[in-house]
Amino acid sequence: MPPKSAHNKPYFFYGHRKPTQHRPTVQGGLFSNRQTINPNRTTKNAPSSATQGDFQLQKWDPDGVSGLKSRDPSQEFFSLAQRLSPIARYIVDSFRKHGNWGAPLVADLNRLRRVTPKLVAEVLKHPNLDPKISSKFFYWAGKQKGYRHDFSCYNAFAYGLNRANQFRTADQVPELMHMQGKPPSEKQFEILIRMHGDANRGLRVYYVYEKMKKFGVKPRVFLYNRIMDALVKTNLLDLAMSVYDDFKKNGLVEESMTFMILIKGLCKFGRMNEVFELLGRMRENLCKPDVFAYTAMVKILVAERNLDGCSKVWKEMQRDAVEPDVIAYSTFIAGLCKNNQVDKGYELFKEMKQKNYLIDRGIYGSLIESFVANGKVGLACDLLKDLMDSGYRADLAIYNSIIEGLCNAKRIDRAYKLFQITVQEDLRPDFSTVRPILVSYAESKKMDEICKLLEELQRLSYCISDSLSKFFTFMVEKDDRIMIALEIFQYLKEKDYCGVPIYNILMEALYKNAEVNKALILFSELRSSDYEPDSSTYSNAIQCFVEVGDVQEACICYNRIKEMSLIPSVAAYRSLVKGLCKNGEIDPAMMLIRDCLGNVESGPIEFKYILTIIHVCKMNDAEKVMKVLDELLKEGYSPDNVVYCAVISGMCKHGTIEEARKFFANMRIRKHLTEANLVVYDEMLIDHMKKKTADVVLSGLKFFGLESKLKAKGCTLLAG
Repeated sequence: MPPKSAHNKPYFFYGHRKPTQHRPTVQGGLFSNRQTINPNRTTKNAPSSATQGDFQLQKWDPDGVSGLKSRDPSQEFFSLAQRLSPIARYIVDSFRKHGNWGAPLVADLNRLRRVTPKLVAEVLKHPNLDPKISSKFFYWAGKQKGYRHDFSCYNAFAYGLNRANQFRTADQVPELMHMQGKPPSEKQFEILIRMHGDANRGLRVYYVYEKMKKFGVKPRVFLYNRIMDALVKTNLLDLAMSVYDDFKKNGLVEESMTFMILIKGLCKFGRMNEVFELLGRMRENLCKPDVFAYTAMVKILVAERNLDGCSKVWKEMQRDAVEPDVIAYSTFIAGLCKNNQVDKGYELFKEMKQKNYLIDRGIYGSLIESFVANGKVGLACDLLKDLMDSGYRADLAIYNSIIEGLCNAKRIDRAYKLFQITVQEDLRPDFSTVRPILVSYAESKKMDEICKLLEELQRLSYCISDSLSKFFTFMVEKDDRIMIALEIFQYLKEKDYCGVPIYNILMEALYKNAEVNKALILFSELRSSDYEPDSSTYSNAIQCFVEVGDVQEACICYNRIKEMSLIPSVAAYRSLVKGLCKNGEIDPAMMLIRDCLGNVESGPIEFKYILTIIHVCKMNDAEKVMKVLDELLKEGYSPDNVVYCAVISGMCKHGTIEEARKFFANMRIRKHLTEANLVVYDEMLIDHMKKKTADVVLSGLKFFGLESKLKAKGCTLLAG
């Protein structure tokens, strides 16, 4: 029987004991069996895991308590802790229990008999560790008697710091190793380089590489490749080439990967002479590039739109007797088609046909789209026939391209037949399919054909209102088609193909085309119809009414928008403010500016400067107002009537007439104002000051109760 003191001696056991009759299973030892609240613990009444895993969709209640829940942090901790050894679990559990480094946590750690590097590395690899606690633990472990960190501890420490986004601190681990008498090896630098490379931190990769040289560590070819690849991917080609110079100075021999990393970077930056120089060195020292290497170069050059360089690489590939594969052909053909060199692309296409290559539908689509863009609809149709003869089924994009090309060539009947084919093949044609046909019918004034096409779209369950809105939006993009669009609208209106969005599109187009009266006629028609105008309608009407000088009617439209609890457009705000200032209604205009900036998320920059001008007028200094105006000029805005009215409003409310006149005189010296305009603004300044003075007097009379007495004595000055 052991002595009594042996029973009180702490005992640690790694793993499970052998089951006995009275103790079937034993989890760990003294400290690893600490009582903790485990959310994964199952009760007697809890369903079995097999039952919980069976999910029945019919009985699922999305709003019920048994739905999917967010994972509890403690649950995640225990799931991760199950992978640890008992002692490591005890340490990590202490970190979780105390939360920060302190005396209680150190007391828990001091209960451990000894600490091994394997244990320290295991703890530091835990993913949810606070970097502050892990750093303190790393330092504490290093101070224990008879303990010394090994490479696995330093590696785990660096990984943990990087995981917590403390990568700059992780870069100092080699210095820490050197200070603690453990010179860093290539592996430690490789870890740092791999971490920075995966996070696209090219400059940090080069920083670690420079640190390697200071420590006298020479990378192997594999690590050199990783460094250069990280630099090339982050567009640091010059640094990558300097690393390659060091590579050659160290007497290392390039691998195929070394050459390809640098060649791809040089292709991306268009340095073709250096590309061919490296290719020559690759042939002499290693081997000639294969089809995969050339295809990678073609992809990069096409992505950078460097077709001249791509043609040179293609010739170099032919010189090496390397047969391009389908991917190389398709990439080069697509690049040529996008850059309006479809003839060269078609020649490559014929080469593929001669070699009996399997040509995919994407190559046909690129060539057809490019031929249509160049007006060669006949060749596009021939390619469509060849596509179908090859056993492919043309997609909707190919049909859309050819339909647009046929409409541009005035072959509307053939375009309509292709549209019917798309319907028969159940390709679900969209608006891009029918738009060219509708535009061609519109330009030819074939109103009945337009109605027939719309009826067919209705049978196909298309939303006609949306399609017509898109059609009229496309029509009014060109000024010469606005009147055609208006004529078509008048015809379709009789067929009950109408709507408020179409009215809005036409009103806005007519206003921009200086056909304000016709826009107002449409607005009058809309108000007298069964349709209800929306905020866009009233916003367009505001601009039109201001243009014809009817500011009062524009204000009525603004009030209607406010009654609908909606917000006018920024263009309507601008137009109404200018109209009010032109009529001398300065105060309502300034209130409207405040209303715009209060309701619109990103208001006009000139409105913000106008409020700044009014605020600066409180200083009663014309020079400071000029400084604000200079900032507005730098933004590219020239002072207009609204800006001058803002100065009048601010100076009459906060400043003096003399400072306002100094401002206008300065604007006359800078030739922003003519002599006639200077006189006009001076009169506006005096009139507005009179209004403000009268308002102050009237407010004083009302405040002292003298208004009724003056009226009783027959004073008519206060009437109205």
